[in-house]
Amino acid sequence: MIDDFAKQYLHNDLRQIREAMLWKLDGLSEYDVRRPLTASGTNLLGLVKHLSFGEARYFGEVFGRPFPEPLPRWDDPDPDGTDMWATEHETREEVIGRYRRAAEHADATIDALAVDAPGHVPWWPRPDVKLFNILVHVVAETNRHAGHADILREQLDGSTGAWAEYAHLEPDQPTLTVRRAMIERAARAAADAPG
Repeated sequence: MIDDFAKQYLHNDLRQIREAMLWKLDGLSEYDVRRPLTASGTNLLGLVKHLSFGEARYFGEVFGRPFPEPLPRWDDPDPDGTDMWATEHETREEVIGRYRRAAEHADATIDALAVDAPGHVPWWPRPDVKLFNILVHVVAETNRHAGHADILREQLDGSTGAWAEYAHLEPDQPTLTVRRAMIERAARAAADAPG
């Protein structure tokens, strides 16, 4: 039996990782939060935008509690993937504001429904779900993108970690340089080893 402890535990994890996602934007320029940092164009503000649509949809329409703002259709074949990046006309404040509103809407759904409340995800192979399934899915998805955000932020300014209060515990640059060189030597030695 899935109980309310599991629901609360997952909900708390979701709240924490949301804050970590937003922290990844702190102190960065407008360009740095938007710039493509991978071959596919992944960027920090785009990850937040993507997560806002995900939370709005999964904790909204899946449970018959639609998010009160327009969302792109889940089956929209948009080749530009505009759910993964912010256009020049979308401000950082708009994207972050939508994420916070989607989180509030999700929180209201989570609080209102029992952990075994039924939902329907038409784009899943097994579309009949429970709130528990969606909580697990969204926590996993948000953590996945938080990992992406952590790597992107490290590429920009060396900042890593999940919480701002622990950022000062990171090693200094000379220590990181030595560590990276040690790992590089090990990788080369392994690649050059026979067999």
